[in-house]
Amino acid sequence: METSPSPKKKQVLLPIVAGTEPIEASIPIDILRRAGADVTVASAGDALLVEIMYGVKIMADELLADCAAASYDLIVLPGGVPGAVNLGGSATLESIVRKHAEKGGLYAAICAAPPLALASWGLLNGHKATGHPWFVEKFPPEVTAVDTNVVVDGNAVTGTGPATSMEFALALVEQLYGKEKVEQIAKPMLVRYECGYSMKEVNSVEWHCSGTPKVLLPLANGIEEMEAIILVDALRRAKADVVVASIEDGVEITARYGTRIVADVILGEAADRALFDLIIVPGGMPGAKTLGGCEQLVALLKKQAEANRPYGAIGAATAHVLEPRGLLKGRKATTCASMAGLLTDGSECENRVVVDGNVITSRSPGTAMEYAVAVVEKMLGRDEARRLAEGLLFLG
Repeated sequence: METSPSPKKKQVLLPIVAGTEPIEASIPIDILRRAGADVTVASAGDALLVEIMYGVKIMADELLADCAAASYDLIVLPGGVPGAVNLGGSATLESIVRKHAEKGGLYAAICAAPPLALASWGLLNGHKATGHPWFVEKFPPEVTAVDTNVVVDGNAVTGTGPATSMEFALALVEQLYGKEKVEQIAKPMLVRYECGYSMKEVNSVEWHCSGTPKVLLPLANGIEEMEAIILVDALRRAKADVVVASIEDGVEITARYGTRIVADVILGEAADRALFDLIIVPGGMPGAKTLGGCEQLVALLKKQAEANRPYGAIGAATAHVLEPRGLLKGRKATTCASMAGLLTDGSECENRVVVDGNVITSRSPGTAMEYAVAVVEKMLGRDEARRLAEGLLFLG
C-alpha cells in the first residue's frame, strides 16, 4: 500500500545583519521551527558569522546572496539599530522581498524594520502597520500607522518590538498554519500577552555587586535559545558584563531549535576569573542535562552558593542542574510544569518567577523576559528594572 508523501515544509527566510535585535530574530526563528517550518537564517553581509546587537554572535545558515533564487512562504525582517537600516539598504534583500510580495507572498517585519525597510521600499503603501514607537513617524503618508502590538493587513504582518516578539511570531504561525497550531505552541511555553512582570519573593535578601555586575551564562548544545538570548540581550541592555561560556569543546553551540550561537569563551577560561555576581543556567533539553553533568560548572555553582552569591536557572535547568546537585536545599523554586515533580519542594511551581534569598528561578521561554527584568531588579534596583522594561516595550 502506497503512503502519501509528507506535506512540504513551509519555507521561511529570516535575514540578519550587523545591528539586528537578538530577541526579535531568535524568537521568530525558534517559534516558527517549533511549528514545523524550515527557517533559513541568512546573513545579509559577506560572512556567515554575524555579530548582532549586544555582542550576540549568530552563525547564519546561508549568505543572503545565495538565497535569491529560492522560493519562500514567508520572509521575516527583525529590527534593531542599525540592523533595520542595514537590511533596508540591502539591494539584494529588497529584490528578494519585492519579488516575493509581487507573487502574493507573506512578508513581515518588527520594530524599526517596518518603517526603515518595508515602508522604505514602498511595500507597506496602502497598508495598516505598526512599529517601534520611536520609529512610527518614519512611515510615509501612504502607510496607516496603528498603535497596537501586531498588525496583520493582507500579506503584510508588522510588530512593535522585543517584548511583543512572541505575539508577532505566533501571528506568523497562525498565518502559515492556523490557530490550532498557535495554541499547541503557546500553551506549554506559558506565553502571556499582557505587558509587565511580577515575581514571588520569599526570604528576601539584598543582592550586592560592586560596580558593573558580572554575570556568567553557560551554554551547551540543545539549550533553549530563547531563554539564553533573551537573558543576554536584556542583561547587557542593563549594562551587566555578561560572559557567555560554552561547556562544549568549541565556542559554537547548536541550540534546541537549530540556532547556532557563538559563545564568548570556553567555560574553563571563565572559571579562571574571580567570583561572578550572578550565574544563570538556561534550560532546554537535552542542554540542561548536559549542563547538569558538567562538573566544572557544578563546582562554580557550589562555590557561588558557599559565598552567598546569587545564582539561578530557568525551565529544565532548575530540575536538571540545581536540584540534583543540592543547590536548592531549603529553597523555594519554580520550573516548567512537566518537571515540577523532580523538585523536592514544588510548592511554588505555579509562579512564573521565584526568588528565595540568593536563588532566582523561572519556568519556561514564555517567562524568560519577566525573569530577566526580575534579575535586573534584584541586582540593580527597581528603577533600572523599569528602564529595562520600558526599553523592551514590556510595560503597559
